[in-house]
Amino acid sequence: MSVEHHDLIHEFPHLRDQIHELKTNNHLFRKLFDEYHALTKKIENMENEVVAVATSVEEEHKRKRVHLKDQLYHMLEATG
Repeated sequence: MSVEHHDLIHEFPHLRDQIHELKTNNHLFRKLFDEYHALTKKIENMENEVVAVATSVEEEHKRKRVHLKDQLYHMLEATG
């Protein structure tokens, strides 16, 4: 099974410059960014069955990732 990558550059390639700028200069963005990417790695391991978990656990992690992505996106749009 091929797992789709959900890092922010793949999700928002048109916002690459803003992502770099905020990662460098905004502590909250960097914290959320790091949390988003750690969570994405966990989810990819679940999807690749590296880590066995219940479907409900995987779905909860995905909902949390969507929430983080929404927060990050709003921060990116505010700089654009």
